[in-house]
Amino acid sequence: MQSSSHSATDLLKKVRKIEIKTKALSHQIFAGEYHSAFKGRGMAFSEVREYQWGDDVRSMDWNVTARLRSPYVKVFEEERELTVVLLVDVSRSGLFGTVGGTKRERLAEIAAVLSFSAILNNDKVGALFFSDHVEKFIPPKKGRSHLLHIIREMLELQPSSDGTDIGGALRYLTNALKKKCTAFLLSDMIDADSEGNPRYEDALKVAVGRHDLSVIKIHDPREQSIPAVGLIHIKDSETGEGSWINTDSRAVREAYARWFRDLSDRERKLFNKYKVDNVDISTDEDYVKGLMALFNKR
Repeated sequence: MQSSSHSATDLLKKVRKIEIKTKALSHQIFAGEYHSAFKGRGMAFSEVREYQWGDDVRSMDWNVTARLRSPYVKVFEEERELTVVLLVDVSRSGLFGTVGGTKRERLAEIAAVLSFSAILNNDKVGALFFSDHVEKFIPPKKGRSHLLHIIREMLELQPSSDGTDIGGALRYLTNALKKKCTAFLLSDMIDADSEGNPRYEDALKVAVGRHDLSVIKIHDPREQSIPAVGLIHIKDSETGEGSWINTDSRAVREAYARWFRDLSDRERKLFNKYKVDNVDISTDEDYVKGLMALFNKR
């Protein structure tokens, strides 16, 4: 009993720490940037009023005009309120980290910053945690207590599976939310077939047609290249498969670097093809710059 209350206290401390840091960032930097990047992207019907001199004839409401035998126009206003959904990758590859913490820790912090930015703008926030299936879906709601519930889940959730299925997460989003939302996919994006092609293209295409989707990719600098440190045993954190490789071999190091580069290139081409706003952030980089770059693209 004592250990469980101790771990609960530790968790609350972590939540509080992440809240203080990310809330300050949201207030100082992101509120304005987020607001201008994601607000006012649609127009919502507000009311019908009598026609006034100078009104655009295209906004005439002909049904009401005919019924009341007097000209009436439709009035529209910017949709100020958004629904924001965070798709957070909790697969086992996120536990990798050689500098600046693990990929999953960095994803959690960025997700918290986005959440606080949304709450500051009075938006609803929801979260979808996925591995090779959807581990948990928290429907969008407003308010600080709801937001802290999402952050707690980000820190505490123990996925039931190790693998990654980005396509499955995107399909779930498309089915769960019929109304257009602003979605952020936070992942290391390592989800390719044996040929090195991303497995999520079809789901991405559909999701982009339905929602306003941005991708925030996190990588560890050590993933881009292998150092020459002799014979080492490597293991795929998701499949559990392992093998010995000789890192002193230049051919081995070059083959790995080429594989990673190729994977990233195909991913970029896919984002360009479907016009998906994206940013790639390393765990040893300041993610504030990366997020600002993403917001400024819009």
